[in-house]
Amino acid sequence: MTPELPPLEPTLSTQAPPPPPEPPAPPRWSLKDLGLFIGFGVLAFAFAYLLVMAGFLAYRLVAPARALPQGSKGATFLALILQVFFYLFLFASIYALVALRGRLPFWKALKWKRPTLVRALTFLSCGSILAVAVQFAPAIFPDRNEFPLQQLFNSPATAYAVGAFAVLIAPLMEELVFRGVLFAIFEDVVGLPFAVISTAVLFAGMHIPEYRGAWNHVFLLLIVGLIFSFARGMSGSLAPSVFLHTAYNFCQLVILF
Repeated sequence: MTPELPPLEPTLSTQAPPPPPEPPAPPRWSLKDLGLFIGFGVLAFAFAYLLVMAGFLAYRLVAPARALPQGSKGATFLALILQVFFYLFLFASIYALVALRGRLPFWKALKWKRPTLVRALTFLSCGSILAVAVQFAPAIFPDRNEFPLQQLFNSPATAYAVGAFAVLIAPLMEELVFRGVLFAIFEDVVGLPFAVISTAVLFAGMHIPEYRGAWNHVFLLLIVGLIFSFARGMSGSLAPSVFLHTAYNFCQLVILF
């Protein structure tokens, strides 16, 4: 007679599998990143300036004098070309800065979150309304009717060139700088309120040479910058400020033309 064997216990575990490990948190921005960004920006401007000046001198040697734009018109085109190359090198610098930090893709590191169509149209509409409100806002500070920016619209050709730059290039690049890199650094190092206020102040300060003497315009740009920075901070995304800025510039140009 064989002894009875004990009943077999189930070998399959009834416990749930352990959750997958969480991905490592992205590295925080630091003052070292700010220093690198400033250094890259200086180099970007130096490279752009040397390249444009070398191209201009070479063009003068091979082109007849009558083919060269003269006076303020020529200065406007030269300044636009310099700005385009500067932004091109600056974009490469920002890309290099993000690559040095590693881990996250470029646009994700700068907090670009693709909005839905409805949200994108909402941001564009708000940017247009903001432009109209600024255009018809009452003067608070001493202002003047003429300022350096108006000199860029000294001919139809320069007006269309400046307009194309202001809508197609400037909003994206300015938002990458102020609400992309600088906002992220200030938010991680100091905090969200400081990031909102400081990037708005720097944004308005960058435009002072264009509106020199027209201090009401500068004050309104500070308000506009605060709105752009507030949208970036509240949404956690770079997309709203880019859409707001693009629509704002486009509507301002439509009113101006």
